[in-house]
Amino acid sequence: MSTSLKHDDAPAGARSLTTKPRRGTKVRRQRVKAAWLFLAPMLIALTLVAGWPLVRTFFLSFTDASLSDLGAANLIGFENYLVYDDGRWYGVLADSVWWQSVWNTVYFSVVSVSLEVVFGVIVALILNAEFKGRVIVRAAVLIPWAIPTIVSAQMWAWMLNDQFGIINYMLMGLGVIDAPIAWTANATYSMWAVIMVDVWKTIPFVALLVLAALQMLPKDCYEAAEVDGIHPIRVFFKVTLPLITPALMVAVIFRLLDALRVFDVIYVLTSNSTSTMSMSVYARQQLVEFQDVGYGSAASTLLFLIIALATVAYLYVGRKQIQLGGD
Repeated sequence: MSTSLKHDDAPAGARSLTTKPRRGTKVRRQRVKAAWLFLAPMLIALTLVAGWPLVRTFFLSFTDASLSDLGAANLIGFENYLVYDDGRWYGVLADSVWWQSVWNTVYFSVVSVSLEVVFGVIVALILNAEFKGRVIVRAAVLIPWAIPTIVSAQMWAWMLNDQFGIINYMLMGLGVIDAPIAWTANATYSMWAVIMVDVWKTIPFVALLVLAALQMLPKDCYEAAEVDGIHPIRVFFKVTLPLITPALMVAVIFRLLDALRVFDVIYVLTSNSTSTMSMSVYARQQLVEFQDVGYGSAASTLLFLIIALATVAYLYVGRKQIQLGGD
């Protein structure tokens, strides 16, 4: 006697089980379709607002376009990127100032984002504690983030001025320095001055994201650790830090994107100084001051590619770390 059953001979319960995956798949397809319908207007707007300028910039990077006459542009291939002519290399990739700007941008991004994460977590832990006046302190901490970047950069430019800046006045009053320091003009200090201003402004952003994650952590874990007498530092590294890692990843990726395309704070504080020039400042110099739209578009395209590769690499590494942590 055969043990196999035809679909028609199967019990009602078995037939219902076989139809559930189909029903679930149909519902899932409807949800995906509805999601795409809701996202369609935003995607169309992004294509028009961001996609067209990006494609045009990419196209202009292969031309000899000039700001004075964009209509007279001619295709020149990869000459704006790299070309060998008369025994020498030319193009953005052969420009030492470009590579200096790349190094400045990477250095600025790594140092500033690292400091922002460290101090942001510390500030979030302080704000998460219960003390009198906590609401007022939380509101005050957000003030640097609320100030526009141009305004805060100009404010710090006055404070760091070597002639009338209050920073030099205070340091000289405390006996830390003997003479005023040109913080934004001296190549030794200018990069650290820019990093300091950027860290001061963006710590509240990281602290806000981490504080939101801390507010959602379960209390029973900390109560059990307190009963067991576990040191708070060990509790932070073994319990708190792993639980807030997703929020930290979001903060880092947003700040990394901002840092890699930094322009305003560096340009206001140090203008076109090669000691602090970022990739965005370099592209702006080529486009506006030198009026070489093709060359500046090539630099802008390389900037876009570097940011895209950095983002993809960071997301890939972060996802692998989360998967390993879950296993």
